This record gives sequence, structure tokens and C-alpha cells, in this order.
Amino acid sequence: MAKGFCSNIEKDTLENENFRKVLYTGKHSQLVLMSLAPNEEIGMEVHKDNDQFFRFEKGQGKCIIDGNEYEVKDGAAIVVPAGSQHNVINISNSERLNMYTIYSPAHHKDGIARATKAEAEANEVEFDGRLSE
Repeated sequence: MAKGFCSNIEKDTLENENFRKVLYTGKHSQLVLMSLAPNEEIGMEVHKDNDQFFRFEKGQGKCIIDGNEYEVKDGAAIVVPAGSQHNVINISNSERLNMYTIYSPAHHKDGIARATKAEAEANEVEFDGRLSE
């Protein structure tokens, strides 16, 4: 029997300083914390088989989806359909852009944490089918 996942996601997101931290991986979705340093961006990418939801909790940024630009800040939510080229950019010179994201289905290996974008890029590990429980 699965126990699921429960936390104060806003608190967790605001306290997170990791570029990427996988919190929970389920059969059909995955919860991940993200934080971008000032002027940092995720980088233009496409997830062919994954829809992706973002909820922003701190900072100011912009999200680009197939050429459409959206301003994001605390309270904003974005859904990126599978197959869409997208990027999230922190436009602040001084404040981190903190968010959580839900991939559907899972995209990253469960339980990983990468402190920086460089570390994440150097150690990219795709989802291997293992769930949190």
C-alpha cells in the first residue's frame, strides 16, 4: 500500500537552493523543486513525452513556450505541453527564482539533488523506472 507524499510545498520551495531536487516519483508524475540563481536559466529544452507544470513561489522571471513569452512571479503557474520547446529564465540580478514542477510522467531519476545547473548537466540521469515507493 502506498503512503504518498505530504509536505509544506511552499516552505520547501522557498527554502530550496538546489538547481534541481526530486522530492517524489509516482507511477504517472514526479514532483521536483527547482531554484535558479540570479540571471540563470534552465536552457531551451523539449520533453517529447512529458507535460510539465510549474508553480513559482519566489522571484521574477519569464517562461518561453514555443516562442510565447510569459512573465512569472510568486503565484504564477505555467503548463508546458509535451513536445513544446521551452525555457525558464530568472530576470533578477539579485534574487533567486524558486519554483516546483510536476512532470507527467516522471522525467528524472528518483531522489537526485543537483546543487547547480552545471552539476545537473554533467550528471544528467534520466528516469530509470524506479518510484519513490
